[in-house]
Amino acid sequence: MTGATPRDPPRVGPILFWAKENDETPQVLDLRLVPAAAAAWAVTLVGLRVDWRAAAWCGVVALMVAMGLWARRRGRRGVRGVLVVCGVSAAFAAVVSVRVRHVAEHPLRSAAHEGLTAVLRVELDDDPTALRVPGYGERPAGTDRVAVAVGLRAAEITSRSGRTASIAGNGERVLLLAPGDWGGLLPGQQAVAQGQLAPATHGDLTVTVLRVRGPPLEVTSPPWWQNAAGTLRDGLRHAARRLDPEPAGLVPALVVGDTTGLPERVVGEFRAAGLTHLLAVSGANLAIVCGAVLLVCRLLHLGPRARGVLAGLAVVGFVVLARPEPSVLRAAVMAGVALLALTVGRPRSALPALAGSVLVLLLVDSGLAAAPGFALSVLATGALVLVAPWWVAALHRRGVPAGLAEALAVPAAAHLVTAPLVVALSGKVSLVAVVANLLAAPAVPPVTLLGVLAAVVAPAHRPTAELIVMVAGPPADWLVLVGRRAAAVPGAEFDWPSGALGGLALAVVAVAVLVALRFPRTRALLGVLLVGVVLAVVPTGVIRRGWPVSGWVVVACDVGQGDALVLATADAGRAVVVDSGPEPGAVDGCLRRLGVRRIPLVVLSHLHADHVGGLSAVLDGREVGAIALGPLHYPEWAAREVRQTAARANVPLLALTAGDRLEWPGLRLEVLGPPRAPTGPPPDADAGTPVNDASLVLRASTPAGRVLLTGDVELAGQSALLSNGSDLAAEVLKVPHHGSRSTLPVFLAAVRPRVALISVGAGNRYGHPSRLVVDALTSSGTRVLRTDQDGDIAVLAGQEGPATAWRGDPRAPPR
Repeated sequence: MTGATPRDPPRVGPILFWAKENDETPQVLDLRLVPAAAAAWAVTLVGLRVDWRAAAWCGVVALMVAMGLWARRRGRRGVRGVLVVCGVSAAFAAVVSVRVRHVAEHPLRSAAHEGLTAVLRVELDDDPTALRVPGYGERPAGTDRVAVAVGLRAAEITSRSGRTASIAGNGERVLLLAPGDWGGLLPGQQAVAQGQLAPATHGDLTVTVLRVRGPPLEVTSPPWWQNAAGTLRDGLRHAARRLDPEPAGLVPALVVGDTTGLPERVVGEFRAAGLTHLLAVSGANLAIVCGAVLLVCRLLHLGPRARGVLAGLAVVGFVVLARPEPSVLRAAVMAGVALLALTVGRPRSALPALAGSVLVLLLVDSGLAAAPGFALSVLATGALVLVAPWWVAALHRRGVPAGLAEALAVPAAAHLVTAPLVVALSGKVSLVAVVANLLAAPAVPPVTLLGVLAAVVAPAHRPTAELIVMVAGPPADWLVLVGRRAAAVPGAEFDWPSGALGGLALAVVAVAVLVALRFPRTRALLGVLLVGVVLAVVPTGVIRRGWPVSGWVVVACDVGQGDALVLATADAGRAVVVDSGPEPGAVDGCLRRLGVRRIPLVVLSHLHADHVGGLSAVLDGREVGAIALGPLHYPEWAAREVRQTAARANVPLLALTAGDRLEWPGLRLEVLGPPRAPTGPPPDADAGTPVNDASLVLRASTPAGRVLLTGDVELAGQSALLSNGSDLAAEVLKVPHHGSRSTLPVFLAAVRPRVALISVGAGNRYGHPSRLVVDALTSSGTRVLRTDQDGDIAVLAGQEGPATAWRGDPRAPPR
């Protein structure tokens, strides 16, 4: 018998390696395009991150190396491969040098550094991206501004002296930060934008940023295909509203990458669980759609060419529906190469398709080299091609069924290969990502296919589309549940150094682990080291300084710029919650860390966004007796949301007024204010101060002493409490309105606290807390603790009055 055997792989050159498709069938792994793709990516990245001159020098060096090799050793096979790499490097260096230099010397770039105003005619390259802003005061959380990536068609710049200069555009990339009026535009539409120029971030091909003032002007009609895609996406979005809010936002996000309706809580939980990739369209979506099309073709007994053509049409249609984002384009190009191979009857080779897609996409758009999403997509696909098959075969040889082996190996390989880049970007390592992806995997295909079907059907018959989406509801609910439970696991993620060095360090660790696993003698040692790391690292992230402290009676949760306090009862796991912060994730994490499972009463001091935004998370998965409100139910949007949230959770609402008393074992509450209930809405229903002054003011009697909870009561409300003769004395004070300067010194003197808690967000733009208030407290001997510096803060009974403890690790400032 002649030829190669699995034990004796043929010598096919230095960049062709031996692999196994299964235990019997050998397969040559073609890596010939990989060095060229890596070199093109590297030189493009040098041009973007360093300078166009650096990229040009890289091209010159590559040409010099190529000429030297060509003159001396041009007959060797290995040299031919190096020549190809050098040639590709030189070509891409020339391309990126020209593009980066054009951007650097563009007139808009210098005008942006001067902060000049301009009028731009632009064409939208992508859907507007909503910019989420946290709720605060009378303003609800939402998306009142959008970011729009556009191509420049023409510009008119106004100088300081009032002169105008006109500039012709050639599709140069510009980023618009625009009002919400721009959110309804579609890619391909042209519009005129007016505003102030600002410098763009270094490292991509964006010429400038325009801070837009006003709505879009002179808007043109979108191309028919974009209009059709917009209609399909709108149809899916509206059909999904038949589901509960969280799955209703998840279905469009999973199917077409539309995250406009996705609650921030779900986004945060998916991030912690390692499921964020599901919220962006990638090759997985195309694989599911094409797989379904090919399955139908196979059932119809169609030939390879017919299957390739129909699958190609499905790819084109899905790319238009999902919009040509980096991950979608990469997946589409790769799928196109694979489908071409299928159509002409040649064997499919995924690795050359991936390398070829990288070369083509970087040639079309050099900016992709610096896009994290593009890098993650390529790395994940490479893991599935290179790593996952080996792991599947190894598991199968050890008796693991083929289906289970694939289910285990695919998410593990993708997570391992992408983890260094994820860590470099986020500084977090997820310990639950593999398990979470394993549990989520079965639900992704039905949601994707049913969502695409609903989008196609919606324009013709909305009720049918709604019925299809309702069928997709249970698997979407499962995905939300997996993300929530995975994110809630203690130590689900822990800190790791971010940046390039942190990513490189994790990559070294990952490679060392893989090498160690290949040798039986080192596996036991690796197991011991792994147990040691888990015992040493994870508990420090799960139990920070013994958190929660034993015997806590009050905890001020670190929820950012907002309020959320927890009052313990004598019953374990049972506590009263006062306010819920600006968003669900923070208060939910605080309650989970404290082990609170039963809440006899949730008190909302007033209905501003930074006090009611997390209510849904407080109610979710906990036994809640009632929600108590004060006398003023404004703003109307907040009152409506509270009623709807309470109704969905089947929790009753009750009203509290001055003089009411409530009691549980170990805890008594007295309602001190407002002493005079408002008889109607404030003169301006959106005004913050009247609503703040109508805050419920509570005094809690606890084993640590009296605790005065003041909501956001300001000057008029404090004066009313003082003039009413209320006994305000307390050992612990929750400082009014996040420590703002609207606090009377006489009010602080009447309370005479020994401990003051300030619930405030790091880096807030309101100047909270006021230095005057902090100095007034400290000068009187009060100990001041702040959530922006100390994280969650606990008060407990001490031998000589209230004692304090804090968790640390405060929430980072908003980006």
